[in-house]
Amino acid sequence: MGTRRTTGMSAPGPDRTTASRAAAIAEQLQYECSILLELYRKRESFTEVLVDDGHLVSIPPPSSQSDPKDQLWRVHSALLQCHVLLERAIAREEEELGTGKKREYETQRKKVKDRLSLILMTTEDLLKAVGGSSVETPSGQGLELNGPTTLFELKLWVYRILQEIEYWTKMAVTTLRELSPLIAKDQARTTRVKGLRSAQR
Repeated sequence: MGTRRTTGMSAPGPDRTTASRAAAIAEQLQYECSILLELYRKRESFTEVLVDDGHLVSIPPPSSQSDPKDQLWRVHSALLQCHVLLERAIAREEEELGTGKKREYETQRKKVKDRLSLILMTTEDLLKAVGGSSVETPSGQGLELNGPTTLFELKLWVYRILQEIEYWTKMAVTTLRELSPLIAKDQARTTRVKGLRSAQR
């Protein structure tokens, strides 16, 4: 019995447990983001409400409030765009502002990037579980990837990206919490349908 439990934990099914785990990862990412933003504000002497120019990430409005696949796709798409923006922000920071030294901010930034990659893998697995693997996910096309040219505007642009990650992470936490029981039901229904199809062959 011990062997069975170990095997189940190492490869959990795409069910409510997985959705709950995704929510937990998103909560940790939200916490890591808040630390990163605070470190950046202190480093650049920014105020908390310095920038409010709308969102850099753009996703279509929901086609259905009750469709778990649609809600999950929107979360995954937004976080994927956040990841693209963060990678570009890191590259620009290292080009224009880098000192070559790995300090607290750089260490925390890597934590956020790694955690963001993890939540993307988890939400992608959940999408496949509810039959959303064929849905096309937006690329980074159309995002402000180059950023501004002046040093101060570049710092504001990086700050906006960090704010964007925090915002969409909060949205992910709320959405994944709500979707956890819905995904479990959807997965159970999918499993029953597959079982019936196999029995009919």
